[in-house]
Amino acid sequence: MGRRSFVSTLRSLEQLAEAGAQVSVYVTDLDNGNQVLAGDDHVTLPIAGLGVVPLLVEVAAGFEAGTLDPLEIVDRSSTDPVVSSGVWRNLRAPALPLSDLAVLAATAGDPIAVNALLQRVGHERVSDRIAALGLTHTALLDRFRDRRGPDDAPHVAVGTTRELARLFSALVNSRVVDAAVSAQVSEWLSLNQDLSLVAASTGLDPFAHDHDEHGLLFINKTGRGGGVRAEAGVLAGPRAGIAYAMVVCFDDLSITHRLRAHDAFRMLGLELMEYTH
Repeated sequence: MGRRSFVSTLRSLEQLAEAGAQVSVYVTDLDNGNQVLAGDDHVTLPIAGLGVVPLLVEVAAGFEAGTLDPLEIVDRSSTDPVVSSGVWRNLRAPALPLSDLAVLAATAGDPIAVNALLQRVGHERVSDRIAALGLTHTALLDRFRDRRGPDDAPHVAVGTTRELARLFSALVNSRVVDAAVSAQVSEWLSLNQDLSLVAASTGLDPFAHDHDEHGLLFINKTGRGGGVRAEAGVLAGPRAGIAYAMVVCFDDLSITHRLRAHDAFRMLGLELMEYTH
């Protein structure tokens, strides 16, 4: 398999599409901005918790501008509970500062932390930030909920892999708002502990990979929902650096369907490692 070959990833995605899944992928070279891999990258799809990234950008911009205090305390009871997942719901601390909520949102996709940040910042400011970033097909639609009713948005967030990969490329190239904001968001995302999809092929420690001893630069954010798996990130090694995004929407009718989707992400990870190393 050559450095620029993504044959196995394409085959996996074609098989998923033939089985009825919706798939989208986009990979771009960090050095020259050239497209490395693309498939239905213009299609807007649900991205679940991956849609938190623009919220983190707005929070970091608020910290930098002084309009938000990183040490402002937010009480957990001030936002609607989410009991289906997350870390904060299991902690004794009833209140945390905004900066810690950003860490929880980035590292664990904690739904209560995300909801508290979104409530503090406001949907309108996040939407304005998304527009300012030039993301015309990406939106953070709603907060996390245990159940979605007919009057709720059908998804937490939607987006395209092309826009998401380019957003991550801009982050590591210090072009999101400014260098300080880009660095802060990248630092938060470097702490992400979900390395089970694309990142499963990197061999990184999920709990300590922000300073890898082999010189691997890696930041990512994943999104998980019913029949939705999404991931975007940056991987850089000795030969090259890339920004990537992939989304698979599938019928989660059995563990086989789910594992088939996960295998496609891991195959992409293997081929990204080959490209960068």
